[in-house]
Amino acid sequence: MALSASCPSCGAPVVFKSASSVFAVCEFCQSTLVRHDQALEDIGKMAALVEDRSPLQLGAEGSYKGVHFALIGRIQIRYSQGTWNEWHLLFDDMRTGWLSEAAGEYVLTFSQHVMEAIPAFGELKIGQRFVLASQTWTVSNIEEAECIAGQGELPFKVGAGYPVAAVDMRNGANFATLDYSETPPLLFVGEAVKFASLKMSNLRQGMPLPEANVAAKVFRCPSCGSPMQARSKDILAVGCASCGAVVDTADETYKILSKALGNRDEKYVPRLPLGSKGTLEGKSVEVIGFLVKQCKVEGITYDWREYLLASENGTYRWLTEYDGHWNIADVLSNPPASSGAMELADVRWSGQSFKHFSTTATAEVIQVAGEFTWRVRRGETNRVVDYVAPPLMLSRESTQKDLTWTCGSYVEPAVIAEAFKLKVRLPDPIGVYANQPNPWEETHRKVCKLFWRLALVAIVLQVFFIFISGGKQLLKQDFVFEPRTADEVQSREFQITGKPRKIAVRNTTSLDNNWLGLDLMLVNKATGEAWPATRELSFYQGYDDGHWTEGSQDDEVVFRNIPAGTYYLTLDPEIGNDRYAAVHDTLEVKTGGAGWSNFIMVMIFLAIFPIFTRLRHAAFEARRWMESDHPPVTSDDSDGDDD
Repeated sequence: MALSASCPSCGAPVVFKSASSVFAVCEFCQSTLVRHDQALEDIGKMAALVEDRSPLQLGAEGSYKGVHFALIGRIQIRYSQGTWNEWHLLFDDMRTGWLSEAAGEYVLTFSQHVMEAIPAFGELKIGQRFVLASQTWTVSNIEEAECIAGQGELPFKVGAGYPVAAVDMRNGANFATLDYSETPPLLFVGEAVKFASLKMSNLRQGMPLPEANVAAKVFRCPSCGSPMQARSKDILAVGCASCGAVVDTADETYKILSKALGNRDEKYVPRLPLGSKGTLEGKSVEVIGFLVKQCKVEGITYDWREYLLASENGTYRWLTEYDGHWNIADVLSNPPASSGAMELADVRWSGQSFKHFSTTATAEVIQVAGEFTWRVRRGETNRVVDYVAPPLMLSRESTQKDLTWTCGSYVEPAVIAEAFKLKVRLPDPIGVYANQPNPWEETHRKVCKLFWRLALVAIVLQVFFIFISGGKQLLKQDFVFEPRTADEVQSREFQITGKPRKIAVRNTTSLDNNWLGLDLMLVNKATGEAWPATRELSFYQGYDDGHWTEGSQDDEVVFRNIPAGTYYLTLDPEIGNDRYAAVHDTLEVKTGGAGWSNFIMVMIFLAIFPIFTRLRHAAFEARRWMESDHPPVTSDDSDGDDD
């Protein structure tokens, strides 16, 4: 229920729309009023707000998840990168919330009561993970800021110079803030929102919406006098392309954040000049910033280039380049949940698994030119951890106070050259980059797919031939061969019909610790044509620390291209003298089934192609991971470890 009262200083009406509001600023005389039940106390004048060209104002209205709200209060806060606004919201269902506005980004949160103890401000570190309000949070930003001014209705007392210690946390798309300016600290939980989705109305007249560009600010470099510009209020630092000095654009005197490059400092020339315009992934972009970062690993210096792009609707993107390898990168609003303590583990994001590739303990900015949305300066450092799932790469960049995730997508130099219509050819890539797509990936996939199709055809054909030409039994007859008296025997007659075919003759004997020689003869009864074969069987067994066997009691011989006709077999046995015992033999004659040799040869031939592409694929991956923190172990490495 709204409370109406008069300002003790000027008599103007003051209305508290929310029952939770205890603090207000008179819009007529700027008196700071504290609510005591039905009475108001004037505790002094509120400092003036800093003009920030925000399109929002008190009385503006919007909608969130179908519930209407109005802006009833505002706190303006100064921090290391500029200022941000916290707008106090009153919903039609009498809930209150907060809309954070910083650098064109908006986060809507609600106060949430927690029973468990909240960690002390000094105990939290960037990347730290802990459970609060039944969710696991990752600390993404730690800021010690101060209040500039307040406006409208607020649920607590504020004033100029009022300290604001805050910790931002993320859990996927969820966002939370711990406000340590109160005791005990307050927890606010919500999510990042698009300005258009709030359907705001009653906005400030003449103020640009976040999607629009604002007039550029033009000035001269305080170091060398060269002309410089900042195209919008989002630009907080500009690097001079002439001398390398970095200037704070939010400062009225254009304070120098880092000095000009010295005569001995190496000066890198951007491959994409500042002001270059092009089209990436169907969106118009312009190169507005260029910086060079450098790191040292085992005494070797590595440097790479990063380009800040102004894109459509007031958004920004990045292009990075190292040794001719290019990536299009975007800052993630819904980063993966990961902690520094587990940075070597795989990271899952957007349904994909990313493997840890490398950790750069100190990446230093060594050159700056153009416009940037934060107060960048030469010499600033951060820690970079890269995870790859080609062609994508996640980069986790952290400082003592900030944690940012970006997702890069690998692009060929030809795509960049075409996007910006470059007249000069970009350098060819050197080596294999972390998230460079494996050129054998698609080839190997197609070859494997073709292999399995052809292998299936070969298997079906083999099964078909086995089925139609599988062994039909023509004869089965038993014989007994006596030692020393075994004479030649003749089998019964059998018929072979149809086209010439393969005939398999099998002998299954009762040999035991002896050998048997057989002179076989397949004879055509009508023509007398014969096909001889000599076979020798042996089988021995015994016990010597266990049962052992040697040889076989069975044997099979194949006669090929035997024409149709009536046939019989003669067997002339010779039994060894190792054991005096009769040998029982079962003679079987069958038409031969489909052979396996051709099938095996076909399968070996087909397998050559996927094996080749797999080896090429593996060789490329080995080159990739040789540049990582997890190089493949070679035999030379293993030998070296043994020394």
